[in-house]
Amino acid sequence: MRPLLHAELIKLRTTRTFWALAGVGIGISLLITVLTTVLSEPSQEDVITEVFTNDTTSFFITILAIVGITGEWRHRTITSSLLAAPDRLRFLAAKTLAFAAAGVLLSIGISVFTAAVGYAILEFRDLPTPGLGDVVEQWGRNAIVAALLGGFGVGFGSIVRNQPTAIVAILIYGFAIDGTLAFLAPEVARFSPTGALPSAIQGLNPEDVGAEEVDYFSAGTAILLMLAWIGGLFAAGAAMLRSRDVD
Repeated sequence: MRPLLHAELIKLRTTRTFWALAGVGIGISLLITVLTTVLSEPSQEDVITEVFTNDTTSFFITILAIVGITGEWRHRTITSSLLAAPDRLRFLAAKTLAFAAAGVLLSIGISVFTAAVGYAILEFRDLPTPGLGDVVEQWGRNAIVAALLGGFGVGFGSIVRNQPTAIVAILIYGFAIDGTLAFLAPEVARFSPTGALPSAIQGLNPEDVGAEEVDYFSAGTAILLMLAWIGGLFAAGAAMLRSRDVD
């Protein structure tokens, strides 16, 4: 298993798409942090959620994970990949763990960078700053969300193997259906793997994301539910991968 995971991490590290999207993620996270700290005056109570949750890794690692797994079919590399790793279950598990690990590393990097900028601007404007312990805890929450959504993206892409379809589908769900569910069916929206559950893990309040009617789970419960989502998608994707021929 370790050699497979190592191979997947090398493949990910040497992919231009990863570095391109990582760069965009850093830029957007930094921009949001700067705008938030310059244009608003967060209080001591909400400075953590307003300034230190601007890590966009969770979005980009989801897209990267989908691109990574669906690219095996899009670029017809799935055959050679499975020749090198005949155990299809281990192959999919290695993909899942690789993107989860990438999510953690990318999230920590972005969180530390944006936190340094956020602290500097807040200090310059003589605004409240959170304690280091609170910020480190938030980094941990951000990293957990990124890891879970990295695994979720692999599972989703292993089922919806057409790359454009998978990307468009997850974007529509995340940006349109999530919001609609929060308004029309909040009792369903609280189980959303791209909305309520990640927000709950990050420690956000429903009001922070415009989902006032949604009753968020505790962070621990949200993590377990995300793992259930990932497990379900992984099982379905593994079953499809083991039952179908590849070419």
